[in-house]
Amino acid sequence: MRDESAARMNLRLLWRPLAFIAVLLLLWEVGIRRQSSHLLPGPWGVAGGIADLVRHGLLLKYVVASLFRVTWGFMLAVVLAIPLGLAAGWYRRAEMALNPILQILRPISPLAWIPIAILWFGVGDLAAIFLIFIGCFFPLMLTAMNAVQSIPAVYVNAGRNFGLSSASLVYRVLYPAVVPNLIVGLRITLGIAWLVAVAAEMIAVNSGLGFLIVDARNAGNRYDLVVAGMLIIGLIGLLLDWGMRSLEKVKSFRWGYSED
Repeated sequence: MRDESAARMNLRLLWRPLAFIAVLLLLWEVGIRRQSSHLLPGPWGVAGGIADLVRHGLLLKYVVASLFRVTWGFMLAVVLAIPLGLAAGWYRRAEMALNPILQILRPISPLAWIPIAILWFGVGDLAAIFLIFIGCFFPLMLTAMNAVQSIPAVYVNAGRNFGLSSASLVYRVLYPAVVPNLIVGLRITLGIAWLVAVAAEMIAVNSGLGFLIVDARNAGNRYDLVVAGMLIIGLIGLLLDWGMRSLEKVKSFRWGYSED
């Protein structure tokens, strides 16, 4: 009985969003048919645009180019920002030295760095990767700092009372305490990386999904490709978020999340 109830519940949860999407597509098609100018495409027109991209081998090429830049920019930020943020959160003097610079640079939009990125790296992958790195670095560093500072002092004191060395204290107290907060920060920052990648590709490179949207607009007002690019960006962003959320199901991390 429990298995049948669970299956029914899962089926119900699956059909609700699918039905909602079907209603949105229907409203979209009706709205386009009522439009006199027919400037924007309907669902079938967008589907035809996606098929056109697949036929010419451009869809996979642009998706791979965008994911390549996001992967490098995001991973570089993870490798540098998280250790630096953990150290700054753990050592008070390091925080006092780095926090003013962090608070000055953090509010600057990554897109404001575009002229500097092009000046340093030219128009190409390096410029886009740099912009993604900038967009991810400061939020990740701040998340790591706050994660360390939110550790209850009783955990640290208990570890020291049990005679843990500095390395053991980091591995057995610091690491498990900060991981849940870091996963949330990684999930949010990955979304930022994807947004910055698309925006950077509209200006600083000549490939990728962001470039597809601008190029389709400039090359004969192909709005079917513009909307197709937007939908593909949204779907990939959804998959990236789902992949990051799956980390919450890892057994060693689940202690930090409440059970549904």
